Amino acid sequence: MVRPLFAALLLGSAVYAADLPLVAGHLVTGPGSQVQLTNAGNQPVNAWSLAITTPAGEGRTHQEVRTVDAYLSDATRDIPGFPEKLDRLNAGQTRVIQLDQLPADAAARIVAIVFEDGTAAGDPAAIKSIFDHRVVERDELRGVVETFAGVLGSQHGMAALRELKRRFAASSPAEESTPHRAAREAVDAYLERATSENADQIEQLLRGYVGLIERQHELAVRHAQRKP
Repeated sequence: MVRPLFAALLLGSAVYAADLPLVAGHLVTGPGSQVQLTNAGNQPVNAWSLAITTPAGEGRTHQEVRTVDAYLSDATRDIPGFPEKLDRLNAGQTRVIQLDQLPADAAARIVAIVFEDGTAAGDPAAIKSIFDHRVVERDELRGVVETFAGVLGSQHGMAALRELKRRFAASSPAEESTPHRAAREAVDAYLERATSENADQIEQLLRGYVGLIERQHELAVRHAQRKP
C-alpha cells in the first residue's frame, strides 16, 4: 500500500536518514524519474517512508513523504499482477522505484522504516502514522472476515452469494475501507459468474478468496503493534 503524506518532518529526520540501513540513492530526475532503494541491513524491511524534497522558490523547499507499507506481501506476492513495489525489501536487496517527474535539483531520502520483526527506526511521526494505519486496517480486515464467516457458516450457493452482496453493499463509497471495497468487488465478480448450475463451484472459489483475507488479517494482527 502506497500512501502519500504531506507533512513537516521533525528536525532530526536528516540524522535518522543518515543512520537507517535502507538507503535511497541513484536518483534520476526529469522524465522517467526514479530512485534506487537498497536494504543494507541484516533483516527485511516491510514499510518505509521516502521524503522527496523540491525547491519552492525564495529559498524555500517543499517536501512530500510517500509511505509504502508492504507488511501484507507475505499473503499477496503470489497473486497474479501483484506489483513488486508493494513487496518487502529483503536484506541486501535493491529495487528501483518509479516516481512522478522531478526537477533536476530534487533530493530523496528515507526517513523512517519498519523491520519485519516489528521494530522501527527513523522519524517518530512517520513511524506512528504507519502503525496507526495498520491498526485501522487490522480492524477493517477483522470485520470483513466476520462478515464472510457469518454468511458462509449458515448459507451456501446462490443464497450465500446474494446475502454477501447485500451485506457488503456500500452505503457511502467515499467512506468505504479498502478491505471492504475489495471484498464487495470480489463478491460481485463471483456472483456475475454464478448460475444455479455452478453456484457450488463458485462458492468454493470464494472460500479460497476468504482464506486469503484470513491470512491478511493474521498478518495485520501480528504487525499492528510496534515492538520496542
